[in-house]
Amino acid sequence: MTAPFRLRPEDQPDFEAVLHLALNTCDIRTALAADPTGRKASRLRLRALTDADKIAAAARDEYDTYLALHAPARKNDEDRPDGNSLLAALAVLTPAVAGTSAAALLVLGYVLRLTGAQRSLTGSLITAGWILALIAAVGTLIAFAALLTHAARRQGGPRQPARLEQARLNWQQALLTQGMLPRLRHYMSEATSRSAAPESHPPNGDGLPHTS
Repeated sequence: MTAPFRLRPEDQPDFEAVLHLALNTCDIRTALAADPTGRKASRLRLRALTDADKIAAAARDEYDTYLALHAPARKNDEDRPDGNSLLAALAVLTPAVAGTSAAALLVLGYVLRLTGAQRSLTGSLITAGWILALIAAVGTLIAFAALLTHAARRQGGPRQPARLEQARLNWQQALLTQGMLPRLRHYMSEATSRSAAPESHPPNGDGLPHTS
């Protein structure tokens, strides 16, 4: 019998960092902005944190690889993520976020254009999509440079092997694209469906349900 998946407590900060990036993707941020109270965003974040193990299970293969490399590394040195590690992680994840948002905006913009929607709206969506696509391309180059710089700094006196750091970044990206973004969008779709569902027994004139 397969043991239930569990995310290590020490990896919770990485999970929350990926959650923060996912909540700031263009489509999710736009949907949450419709609620000026911020309650919708708080509920979505809380639900993601509550279901952390389920969400992280979508990137289980990458996580297992990371843990397999992490175990022997801890015998040689203390595992403490530093600011450079966080910057490298953000450099790798940002192009993925921008690319996903760009694709969503471009598809939506061109579909609306085909349906004859307001030209100013479709134009804004398409323009924003291409801007995000450019950001994703530039971000990819920055990520490559950041990884090279980070690796060079590690060579002098690394606290973590390069393979371990790369495995961690691979896990974070898989967590974002395979687990976090699909699950957040699913949660939002569920919430929208519930709010739009009609009452099962429409009230009659006296405010009570009809009986046959």
